[in-house]
Amino acid sequence: MTSGDLSMMTRRCLLTFKPFRIFVVGIGFFSLCFLMTSLGGQFSAKRPVDSPFTTRAEVFGGHESRSVLKKISDMLEVIMKRMDALSRPSNATESHKLDELASVLDRFQPIGLVERIQAIAQNMSDMAGRVEQILQRSIASKRVREGTLCDIPKDPRYPDCPGKMDWMRSRWTSDPCYAFYGVDGSDCSFLVYLSEVEWFCPPLAWRNQTATPTLKTPPRQQANFRFDTGALLEQVGTGKESLNFMRRRIRRLAAQWASAARRLDDKLRGHWRDEKRILVHVGFLTEESGDVFSPKVLKGGPLGEMVQWADILTALYVLGHDLKISVSVKELHGFLGVPPGRGSCPLSGPLPFDLMYTDYHGLKQMKQHLGLSLKKHKCRIRVIDTFGTEPAYNHEEYATLHGYRTNWGYWNLNSQQYMTMFPHTPDNSFMGFVAEELNDTTRMNIQRNKVNNMALVYGKEANMWKGKETFLSILHRHMDIHGTVYYETQRPPEVPAFVKNHGLLPPRDLQQLLRKAKLFVGFGFPYEGPAPLEAIANGCVFLQPKFSPAHSSLNHDFFRGKPTSREVSSQHPYAEQYIGRPHVITIDFNNTQEFDAAIQDVMKTNVQPFLPYEYTSEGMLERIHAYIHNQDFCSPEAPFPPVNSSRVWQGTPLAPFMLLPNSSVLMWATNATSHASWPPLSSLQLLASLQDQSCVKACQDAGLICEPALYRFVNIKEAFAALDFQCAALESETNHLFPAFSAETAECGLQEDPLLFSCAGASAKYQRLCPCRDYRDGQVALCRDCL
Repeated sequence: MTSGDLSMMTRRCLLTFKPFRIFVVGIGFFSLCFLMTSLGGQFSAKRPVDSPFTTRAEVFGGHESRSVLKKISDMLEVIMKRMDALSRPSNATESHKLDELASVLDRFQPIGLVERIQAIAQNMSDMAGRVEQILQRSIASKRVREGTLCDIPKDPRYPDCPGKMDWMRSRWTSDPCYAFYGVDGSDCSFLVYLSEVEWFCPPLAWRNQTATPTLKTPPRQQANFRFDTGALLEQVGTGKESLNFMRRRIRRLAAQWASAARRLDDKLRGHWRDEKRILVHVGFLTEESGDVFSPKVLKGGPLGEMVQWADILTALYVLGHDLKISVSVKELHGFLGVPPGRGSCPLSGPLPFDLMYTDYHGLKQMKQHLGLSLKKHKCRIRVIDTFGTEPAYNHEEYATLHGYRTNWGYWNLNSQQYMTMFPHTPDNSFMGFVAEELNDTTRMNIQRNKVNNMALVYGKEANMWKGKETFLSILHRHMDIHGTVYYETQRPPEVPAFVKNHGLLPPRDLQQLLRKAKLFVGFGFPYEGPAPLEAIANGCVFLQPKFSPAHSSLNHDFFRGKPTSREVSSQHPYAEQYIGRPHVITIDFNNTQEFDAAIQDVMKTNVQPFLPYEYTSEGMLERIHAYIHNQDFCSPEAPFPPVNSSRVWQGTPLAPFMLLPNSSVLMWATNATSHASWPPLSSLQLLASLQDQSCVKACQDAGLICEPALYRFVNIKEAFAALDFQCAALESETNHLFPAFSAETAECGLQEDPLLFSCAGASAKYQRLCPCRDYRDGQVALCRDCL
């Protein structure tokens, strides 16, 4: 071999070794990456910062694994050094280079270059197998350790536990609140969470149960009446025009509330009143709900809701309860102790409130942020609901199956947890509001200063005046017409030129205008607001239109989507039904002759200022006190008839009922066993409705009020016999009209689901069994024996 041939062979070898060097470096780099990824974190024992719910296992064979890595590292280092030496330029002789090359080639000669690469690959394969064995031993060890403690319990009392475990395994990262409670992805942490934070799995025997704080009931304290609302004004705060409106109202009526509190305090002397911890969350004023009311306070927007909320806050405060007020979701979180996250987890501690007053907006916010805690504590909620919610709409499954579902119902509350502005829905509780009360001197001055031919129109927005030209022209022939329509720069064109428009007035100025006016005229909208009662309290006659047919969710857009089928017969049914003439005149406005005659009658009639007791401060305090003291939706009711009872009531054919003298109405028999109830059984009067008549109407026609709390005492077969119904068959069914008798089939139907006990609802097929009760004059929410 010549010197030139040797030189050419050397250069070829060097060119061959450079890509080989790159290949080897790549093999080494990716091998190390693979090893670190596969073994990352596995060569460590249990760390001090690990969650107490996690059981970690130390990986066995750590020394052996490090030995394998050391061999690979040494081998790669030798190859790299040789490649570096061959690739550097040198003044060495050709023979020296050949010697170096021969030396390197000799290192590979025994098994050859390809064989050496195969050996490296085999070593990598062996090492991967070794790592797999280590990992398998680690996993097996972890399973052994967890298996003794964290197997899914098979307890028939907790049937949902396995399903919840599966859910947690796949979804525990969906909400940060799970990590907040210590969940870390292990079965042990899932079980601890599901048994100690939620209630789907049984308590774990190996857990230190004393670590869970004992929930102590706070000591009972006496609620003492408050006569100064200064601290309440600070709690209400500022920052929104709606809050400023409420503060002004509270301040203006402070003396009236204080006087009412003293009178009620005298009535209740000797009665213990528990001080309740109460949260008031005004959901419709939160930014999250849009708060469409605050910007319209000074522009003629609706104020009825703010009037009622201001009075609710004042009543609860004056009654002496511990009150917290929230008008933002952030404040709601702080008061309730909501854990961080998206609302999937329960509260981090016991609910710090006995009662929570909110509205539908607030109820949705509570559901979003309380998670499972809402289901646990919803019996404490009271929903302020202007137009009412009937049981058929409140029952989620029933509403969905029978076409009663709306955007507002379906909460599965007791129907009496909804609290209305007027007593129009007996299935709900009547909350109300107050009107300003007059002393004797003021009443005399009003009578003296009334302007006999002055009328004030009920309508602050210009669009309420559209299409009313006929009525206004007739009214203008007899009286001077005044209005309080909001405008910014120029007079609204909808308001005729002969109307004296005062613009939007503050409450005090509006009251002065009402004290002068003889007539307050409604055009049909808004429905059921507080203004007509304020006008009547200031000596006005309220003239309103009768609706024919009555407005309801079936025929009118305003009521469509509301959780009620109630038929509204006039603009203000309460004023029509409970006040009436001479203070309230309800006529057909389309009959111009009747309209004209009504105006002339008003001008001839002297009317005194009038305010129903239930809309005075004392009436509202009395009513709310009775609700707080007597309504309990958290304690289960005792079954009726009692379990294992003989169902024999002194052998009388009327069972536990007796006929009232000279009446077809039944009452609870004086010799029958009394049962705990509010209202008490002494107020019960049982009657049957006509076909296609609701219990609301049947009781009303008898001068009574339907009382849903007494339904359970008439939902018995003996009640049918007492009312002379001969039952060919008796069945229990989920139907909001039951208990009822079918005249067509002679079948008697009992109610299967107490949530569907309903005063509302009628069918031509049925005569319904109606539990009515008496009521106090001027306080329809309370029976004569109720306090």
